[in-house]
Amino acid sequence: MSQGAAQQAVRVEVRPTGFLELIPGVLLLGVIGFAGKVTEQSIAAYGASHHIALPNIEYVLWAILYGLLISNVVGIPGVFRPGVATYEFWLKAGIVLLGARFVLGDVLKLGGMSLVLVAIELGISIALMTWLGKRFQLTPKLTSLLAIGSSICGVSAIIAARGAIDAEDEEVSYAIAAILTLGAFSLFAFPLIGHALGMSDRAYGLWAGLGVDNTAEATAAGALFSDAAGKFAVLAKTARNATIGFVVLAYAIYWARKSQARHIARKGAFLWNKFPKFVLGFLLISGLATIGFFSKAQIGSLANLSRWAFLLTFAGVGLQTDLRAMRRQGLRPFVVGAIGEFAIAGLTLGLILAGASVLHL
Repeated sequence: MSQGAAQQAVRVEVRPTGFLELIPGVLLLGVIGFAGKVTEQSIAAYGASHHIALPNIEYVLWAILYGLLISNVVGIPGVFRPGVATYEFWLKAGIVLLGARFVLGDVLKLGGMSLVLVAIELGISIALMTWLGKRFQLTPKLTSLLAIGSSICGVSAIIAARGAIDAEDEEVSYAIAAILTLGAFSLFAFPLIGHALGMSDRAYGLWAGLGVDNTAEATAAGALFSDAAGKFAVLAKTARNATIGFVVLAYAIYWARKSQARHIARKGAFLWNKFPKFVLGFLLISGLATIGFFSKAQIGSLANLSRWAFLLTFAGVGLQTDLRAMRRQGLRPFVVGAIGEFAIAGLTLGLILAGASVLHL
């Protein structure tokens, strides 16, 4: 991602966009996502009609691949960009709706388990990225952005931290490019490793939620393994996302004390502003489903809506990945990111496998 692309990513958060401007891009997301679903179903139908055992490649991967193809071969005209940028909204909507498929007791049980693992992952990620950044002589704030992005929720965390620590646009673009590149790699590597190790849906889902940075890529990596694994990936990733305000606030205070960032006067308001509100929506829907507020048919409908929302999300993941722009960035942030991400993925995998029998994963 270039410096201009990083600035655009920041502007998406603050610049009001008219509803009509969103329509072309949202329609493009829908067309690509639907094409992915049709491709999956067509291959399955062809195999069944010709009695051929074909690999089941889910719509998630097809939607991402079609998006990548369009973004990197054809390009995305400006008229589509505002709507394409809404893919994170559809991601959050899908997670909220997915709450209907969880019983609150299971959410709290897995959430508590996830929080312990998240705490370990946060400590490892921040310490490792900070050490690597110093070792490879990255700028201190770029090191902070990589540590924040790798420990919490990727690009969203980097953008949230940008203003809080007064990072330069170039530092933001380097950090985002590194995180996006490694996130794209995880989409292919994680499912292959999970199947090779014979991991259960729950164990793999927790690993994907802990080991993949961006929420969209973590959700996709889980769904590529299985539908059930996708649910657990969302739960673990949601637990990680809930820490964003605290981690960004800690870094903001650190840099303010060094007189290199603005002072945070109202810390409670800062935390609430940074807290991902869709987490509360997920818990609310899960709670309503637990007390029987929804009928079985309604739960099925909500779950189906969540799949449609994710369909738009996965199309957006592909469209937002500019491989050519990533190649133009310097190597050192990628080297730091790659070493750190591989180490974090390996360590979290080790934690999941070691605790599989104890935690009944």
